[in-house]
Amino acid sequence: MAYAPQQADTTAAELDAALRGGPFHVALRAAIAARGLPLQRVQHHLSRYGVRVGVTSLSYWQQGARRPQRPESLRAVRALEEILRLPDESLIRLLAESEERPGPRRPGARSYRSLMEASDVLRGLLAELGCPHGSGLHTLVHHERVRIGARRELAERESQYVVRAHRDGVDRFVAVHHGDPGCVPGRMTVHALENCRTGRVRRHHGTGVLVAELLFDTRLRAGDTFLFRYRVEDGTAGVARECFREFDSAGGQYVLQVRFGTDALPVRCHRFTQASVVAPRGGRQELPVSARHRSVHLVEARVRSGIVGIGWDWE
Repeated sequence: MAYAPQQADTTAAELDAALRGGPFHVALRAAIAARGLPLQRVQHHLSRYGVRVGVTSLSYWQQGARRPQRPESLRAVRALEEILRLPDESLIRLLAESEERPGPRRPGARSYRSLMEASDVLRGLLAELGCPHGSGLHTLVHHERVRIGARRELAERESQYVVRAHRDGVDRFVAVHHGDPGCVPGRMTVHALENCRTGRVRRHHGTGVLVAELLFDTRLRAGDTFLFRYRVEDGTAGVARECFREFDSAGGQYVLQVRFGTDALPVRCHRFTQASVVAPRGGRQELPVSARHRSVHLVEARVRSGIVGIGWDWE
């Protein structure tokens, strides 16, 4: 499709304005129009990136009738930025911002933008260590115990893993901890508790991300199982109102247990899920709090990619 010079200038100006101010669907529609691509061609280009998205979905996205949420859809959005020759993260940023606008966030909860920034930082820290998270290991069981302190802060997170190697030579695991808003990663400590020892530790103060190598002192063979346990002491942020874990792919069983301090019992707790950091929360389910044991828990028999966690309300 060819444009007259004046029409091309107008289209480019509309695209520039949409990329700066959004919303996502307007920017996507403007970008597709600026490149003069019919949706069938956009779909064809996406398939060359190994991403499958239907023409109907693309149409819904640019109309604002639906929003990309699933991991496959988010991969498509990143591919669209290249296909449509847009700045990196431009569409992803607008998608995150549009999710933040509908209503106020829970106090103390991380924003979608902060989650995305933390994800980008995490990729950089893992690359710096030269060992992608969980490389060569499949999680069979992950039991995580979180302790909330007397000041209602996230005091510590302890994890016990049972893993199976799916290739020879695996001898380490990279643990990831995301502190609450306002945390101080420099004051956090990592303790190797069972069948491992602490290797290199990296911290990012702006996002509160900490990653630590846990060394096994043995090289696993493909098919071998291994059990290890570690703890991250935090206690550096303010009042905690939720705790969650993000999973890159489907895996084994996950158990999250949150124990509250003697003077800090919430009035209610609930489970929640997110398909991705830019997706809306769903799967809300009220969870009973044990007054005697001062704890609440959830069990995922088989985790899916995305986020699962527990939120709570104080008086």
